[in-house]
Amino acid sequence: MLIGFVVNPIAGMGGRVALKGTDSMVEEALRRGATPVAPARAREFICALRCDPEFLTAGGPMGADYLKERKHRVVYIPPEHTTAEDTKTAVREFLKGGADLIVFVGGDGTARDVVSVVGEKVPVLGVPSGVKMFSSVFALTPSTAANVVCAFVRGETALSERDVLDIDENEYRAGRLAVHLYGHALVPVLDGMVQGSKSPSGPGDDEGYAEFLAENIESDVLYLLGPGSTVQKVARALGVEKTPLGVDAYLNGSIVARDVGEREIISLLNEQGEAKIVITPIGGQGFLLGRGNQQFSPEVIRRVGKDNIVVVSPESKLRGLKALYVDTGDPEVDDMLRGYIRVLCGYGKYKLMRVL
Repeated sequence: MLIGFVVNPIAGMGGRVALKGTDSMVEEALRRGATPVAPARAREFICALRCDPEFLTAGGPMGADYLKERKHRVVYIPPEHTTAEDTKTAVREFLKGGADLIVFVGGDGTARDVVSVVGEKVPVLGVPSGVKMFSSVFALTPSTAANVVCAFVRGETALSERDVLDIDENEYRAGRLAVHLYGHALVPVLDGMVQGSKSPSGPGDDEGYAEFLAENIESDVLYLLGPGSTVQKVARALGVEKTPLGVDAYLNGSIVARDVGEREIISLLNEQGEAKIVITPIGGQGFLLGRGNQQFSPEVIRRVGKDNIVVVSPESKLRGLKALYVDTGDPEVDDMLRGYIRVLCGYGKYKLMRVL
């Protein structure tokens, strides 16, 4: 069994620093203090593998750096500063080498690059490491990706045609979300281990949750309002306008900081005693943390605490979701968040949801 393995070294760097993506923004991400995300995600995936396939890979941080203890062949040597073309070239070499499965570490942009070469010739699987991952080609976490790969090696997975979605990051940074379908991929699936595609909230959803939360807002408590149209409705019920796809800080009737990243949030927490995080699950996927809201880093979550996380959602977004998910990049924080959480889904109406 031959598995192609490629890592986008810059994937995910823009998340914690509020860039909402990393495409064409690496220098700005570094200026804001961003650090690489993909290496840790790649290592987590490889360490979790309980099988021993042979890998085809690219050199250095695009793959070989993480496979020193695994059987592998380097089929492409990338330059020091890599681009999307290096991902595509590596994948072409994997196909020439006879790869049975291609595993990539990255986000939706990396998925587009991979599938633009592969199409549906061989199956692919994404190890999540981007800022936003709307495509349904990703495992839930790097560890579950390892489980899917080993099941594929044993012949225990089914193949499913899945959507490859992406957005215009410049539009996204401007607060406008337009998700486009860029193709399909064959993905090995194992029950409960591969995510679905993002879906929007439906028109005419009951917005009673927003009115109820606005009426019960607490004085002298910092509210960190997460991304998305669902939380934006809470802001409007409060009488303020928020950054549609960023994190804003609300305190005593007004927005005190807009579109903040991890560093700014921690500074606010140092100044203000009590704080709450207001978030909503991603429609169709059920992710609470770790997809599109990495500004809420493990450190931020520890500081705020699970009991101060407020989850809001129209009931329509919860239909069909067996559970909610977290993938913060910190196993201890993920464990802290797992269990059950109340979701405010109407005026004074809650639904208890399991968090995995």
